[in-house]
Amino acid sequence: MSLSIISPGLLTTIQDLGRRGYRKEGVPTSGAMDTVALRVANLLVGNAESTAGIEITFLGPKIRFETDHLLALTGADLRPTLNGEAVKMNRPIAVRKGSVLAFSGLRIGSRAYLALSGGLATPLVLGSQATYLRASIGGLGGRAFKTGDVVPVAGMTEWGRQIWQALLATHPGRAWAQAAWTPDPRLYPTPHDTPHVRAIRGQEYDLFSEQSQRDFWQQEFIVTSDSDRMGYRLQGPMLVQREPSEVLSSAVAFGTIQVPNEGHPIALLADHQTTGGYPRIAQVIAADFSCLAQVPLGRKIRFREISLSEAQDLYFRQEQRMTEIKQALQFKLHHL
Repeated sequence: MSLSIISPGLLTTIQDLGRRGYRKEGVPTSGAMDTVALRVANLLVGNAESTAGIEITFLGPKIRFETDHLLALTGADLRPTLNGEAVKMNRPIAVRKGSVLAFSGLRIGSRAYLALSGGLATPLVLGSQATYLRASIGGLGGRAFKTGDVVPVAGMTEWGRQIWQALLATHPGRAWAQAAWTPDPRLYPTPHDTPHVRAIRGQEYDLFSEQSQRDFWQQEFIVTSDSDRMGYRLQGPMLVQREPSEVLSSAVAFGTIQVPNEGHPIALLADHQTTGGYPRIAQVIAADFSCLAQVPLGRKIRFREISLSEAQDLYFRQEQRMTEIKQALQFKLHHL
């Protein structure tokens, strides 16, 4: 059982929730840029949240399903179509063998996620299927999809097969059918055109001049075109230290905002290095990782300061919402 890649899109890779436990050896976590979107996609097709899916960046691929599938699309709206007909986001979709998924253009956000019932059948590398492009490991040969690729899939779970049958039973003769319902949009993040990303002060925040500190919170930054899965390079006001100083290499994380010597900050993302030697002016909060990851190239972004306790509360509330989604979907899918 497989998917055939008719055209690969701009950057389409296999991702899960990341390669955990190897940072001490210098191996990045990698994984999905928007983990919340991937988790929701998996829940919609009855998978475990950590199941590997397909991350689609800006310009989507064209994929032919070589067997029946139950799928879900979440994250950025890239105007998906099935057999030339518009399809909706954030719901289970049953497709018959031979159906073709395509995307007609970016509406909002940067990255969409395709989850399939049962997941993908690519091998584990250090406990994960995530593609880490710089080391050419994981996913489909450690690289992005290419035209003509055949992506192995595990096949629908028993639960997924039941949902597939229930959806198509209401649309006899159709090549595909989608659920009429979707989780409450308030329960999960949706991409925004002009995001305000919340952050706390970084370990070296006090090294920066008062003007730079004000500029960081009050001015806009543009995500430049030389950004990638390792980090967003941001163009905006120059951020300078009070006095030139050396900083020892220290641990960094998804959302760490470092400032190199030229004064233009870098917001680290999924494929970030494990340590860094530039001063850390801020740390994006975990509850806003999805918001950060969905900012398109060339768009503006602003940072808003909050406290550590507020950040912890927001993360707790986000996980509560994920639990609500899981419980609601389990009930709904059992009663299709």
